[in-house]
Amino acid sequence: MSKDQIKLRFIFPALLGVLFFFMGSANLFAQKAKKNKARINVEYVKLMNGKIFFNIKASSRVNKETIALSDIDLTVYNVLDDEDNELGTARTNAKGESSFSLNSINAIKADSTDTYHILVAFAGNDAFKKAKKSIEFKDANIEAKIITKDSVNYVTAVLTDAKTNEPIADQSLKVQVQRLFKPLRIGKEFNSTDEAGAISVAVEEGIPGLDGNLTLEVVLNESDDYGTIKSMVTGNIGVAFVDESTYDQRTMWSPRGKTPYFLLFLTYSGIFVAWGFIVYLFINLFKLSKS
Repeated sequence: MSKDQIKLRFIFPALLGVLFFFMGSANLFAQKAKKNKARINVEYVKLMNGKIFFNIKASSRVNKETIALSDIDLTVYNVLDDEDNELGTARTNAKGESSFSLNSINAIKADSTDTYHILVAFAGNDAFKKAKKSIEFKDANIEAKIITKDSVNYVTAVLTDAKTNEPIADQSLKVQVQRLFKPLRIGKEFNSTDEAGAISVAVEEGIPGLDGNLTLEVVLNESDDYGTIKSMVTGNIGVAFVDESTYDQRTMWSPRGKTPYFLLFLTYSGIFVAWGFIVYLFINLFKLSKS
């Protein structure tokens, strides 16, 4: 074997190795280049005498268009003293949304200033980079009730710090009537709490409600310090509306089981007449054949 042949035996595999190395590096670089940045939004929500949860939404900007990140796992942490204490995971739906509930506010711990720190993290995948979003908030309460003064109904509410029970002033609260699709706002768009943390809003007359009952909501919406807090109170201060539904009546537009009697009579009468005529013809044909 000549020296040139020996050189070719070693040079050819070396060239193949270099080629495969560069191809793998290019492929890895291309995969990394395809990854898009993920975005996470987190909102703390507290329903008085109800649930406490975090509304989470994940999205990304791809080709100048915002898309929802569906079916991805997000990990929720309670951050305290630079330690990330895992609370659990949440998976986004088709809209990129998820909700992570707490059994109570005692499920998480606050720092020395009574501030809670929450971190939501996404570990990343083949298409999107890892991302995280942190929020901080203090615990607050809204106590709402309905009062009547000089024949006028009012909704009153007091906003207080849950730890110190001190009133919280200069916070904007919304008052609205609960509805199936969209709440009906009453009073001003925002009502600022006074030094006692209180507001008072008159309820307009003539608002319809089932049996005259109205469910009123007092909402602190997306506060930088306290998140979203909602308190609900129900009172018989509306106008009872009459149920004009004809679902249980026999009308032309009712279900098949509620067909009007006159229509059933006409239909079955027509069927009997038609079959009677057919039977009559057969009888006469039978008689003709016998004769």
